[in-house]
Amino acid sequence: METKEISRAVISRLPRYYRYLGELNDEGVERISSQELSTLMKVTASQIRQDLNNFGGFGQQGYGYNVKYLYDEIGSILGLDKKHNLILIGAGNLGQALANYVNFEKRGFIIKGIFDSNEKIHGKVIRGIRVQPMEEIESFMAENDIDIAVLTIPKTGAVKVAEQLVSFGIRGIWNFAHIDLNVPEEIEVENVHLSESLMRLSYKLKGEQNAHIRRKV
Repeated sequence: METKEISRAVISRLPRYYRYLGELNDEGVERISSQELSTLMKVTASQIRQDLNNFGGFGQQGYGYNVKYLYDEIGSILGLDKKHNLILIGAGNLGQALANYVNFEKRGFIIKGIFDSNEKIHGKVIRGIRVQPMEEIESFMAENDIDIAVLTIPKTGAVKVAEQLVSFGIRGIWNFAHIDLNVPEEIEVENVHLSESLMRLSYKLKGEQNAHIRRKV
């Protein structure tokens, strides 16, 4: 396939396609049209076709998409056809919740180690993984071929920890710390700001409320 620049908007929709196709596959659905997928996902059929055409199409006119094939192909595009080893830094409530989320493993994301600066919880076992001191991260990464670090620590320490991870050879950071990280371009960072998501929801609710008021007037 010819390499081309894919927009972030298209990439952001791929996991959603993957989730819906996975559910269809589990239900035993073998084929689906773009119109049927459109009805399920509340995305226009033309948008679906445009998105998938970025990667070669995968469908046939009047025939639709083979669900299992498309599911596997999107998984491959997303890099889910191989396993990714993770470390989790921060064993507080959020960190523990993520460590206990079994769907990560189903998608090939394997949490290999958990680290925290709090000496009181060193040695605590979370879903079969012992919490280790921060000082052991470098050697652990070297021994376990770690791809991704998950940060669930306060923003005050996130910048320093991110710098250390870069020096240790990390390739990607899933950042839940409430701060944007400044790392080299070759390091992929996905920022997850939970409060910003809530604020977007608040904005939508306010818009719905204002629309309701206008309709009453």
